[in-house]
Amino acid sequence: MEKRNILIVDDKEFVSEPIAETLRRSGYQVKTASSGPEALKYFGEEPFDLIISDYKMQPMNGVELLKNVKQLNPDVPFIIVTAYGDMETAAEAKKNGVLDFLEKDDKLIQRLELKVESALKHGSLIAENRVLKSGLSDKWDYIGSAPKLMEIREFVKTVAPSASTVLITGESGTGKELIARSIHNKSPRRANPFVKINCAALPEGLIESELFGHEKGAFTNAIKSKIGKFEAANGGTLLLDEIGEMPMNAQAKLLRAIQEKEIQKVGGEEPMYVDVRILAASNRDLKAEIKNGKFREDLYYRLNVFNAHLPPLRERKEDILELVEHFIDKMNSKNGIAVEGLSEGCEELLTSYDWPGNIRELENTVERAVVLTRYGNIKREAFSFLSDDSSAIRPAAPAGAVGFEAGMTIAEAEKQLITKTLEYCAQNKTKAADMLGISVRTIRNKLEEYALGGQDNGGDGANP
Repeated sequence: MEKRNILIVDDKEFVSEPIAETLRRSGYQVKTASSGPEALKYFGEEPFDLIISDYKMQPMNGVELLKNVKQLNPDVPFIIVTAYGDMETAAEAKKNGVLDFLEKDDKLIQRLELKVESALKHGSLIAENRVLKSGLSDKWDYIGSAPKLMEIREFVKTVAPSASTVLITGESGTGKELIARSIHNKSPRRANPFVKINCAALPEGLIESELFGHEKGAFTNAIKSKIGKFEAANGGTLLLDEIGEMPMNAQAKLLRAIQEKEIQKVGGEEPMYVDVRILAASNRDLKAEIKNGKFREDLYYRLNVFNAHLPPLRERKEDILELVEHFIDKMNSKNGIAVEGLSEGCEELLTSYDWPGNIRELENTVERAVVLTRYGNIKREAFSFLSDDSSAIRPAAPAGAVGFEAGMTIAEAEKQLITKTLEYCAQNKTKAADMLGISVRTIRNKLEEYALGGQDNGGDGANP
């Protein structure tokens, strides 16, 4: 078995040599450096499986060395040892990717022997994970071969290696989040975080805190400091889902953060630099929202550097059966059952339906059929509700069906219109909002005003 290669960095030879000798006796290949610059020189000449560094060195301390090493190879495990029990230093080191932070004492060598074995296992897992991710990123994880889908596939391959902002549009359930994740997984940022924030689900008063974080005591319920989504995604990718639902005042602050690459926590005094790639998704027509004064034009052009528009399932029906096969396999594994496929008549039924809920609706439909069938082929009866459900083709219900009457107040009419539309859309707030030409946030606010509940079947995230 090949020896694992370890680099020890300390400007005091009487400290580094005993550690090096102990590790050599344990079967490791060890090299020592007396400074950060020398360590970087060695690191550029040969690969190391682990770095153990002193903290207090000149002209480059251990944390500065850590930052430089992580830029060259973010996966290499890094342990810092120091005679100075500085918790702020430990926090900074952790933030920059240190695996462990140990104080020098008379038991340091014994503790290091245990830590080294653990660190090398950790490094191997990280490397294996990167290989797996790399292999997955070479495959297309969005199923189908329709021409419009092939265009999206090529688009992702083209834009993923860049740092450019991408606006992903399409109906609810078409898989906008999946495309965003695919862009991230094929990008140089794939080893760093992918963070999603649903702009429609944020209480208006907390949007700034959710995006940028807050300091303890910044407002009444801020009992401790909190990092925001921008900071959590530092070095990686941030998906702003349902961006069209964000209030105008928050849009201005978001625009500044994207342009300046700086954020300021609520209650904070100093701005913070963040390196984040922005992806945004919307099922709304943002150009129409601009005309209606509900979306900033400058933010739109900042987000829409590249645009990916996902086709609805009714425009790629040739992919339906391939998706069904995939979902059957997925549900079999998930539920420990053995459904083989479709009986005669199922294919025609599934491909003739327009799937207004797109891929999410198809997946839910197949899941129900698989669970009910359990083994053998799914019978047509498992999908019979599709032939009875004309929701994919029926026109909107006439206004008179709501029950408007002369003398009814506007508030009463509004309540009836929203509640009846939600019933029509099976309580899917996103569909109801599209039909009514209002935002999901407005529907939620109105339901609170009416003291009505209702299951929320809206949102995006289809995952074929």
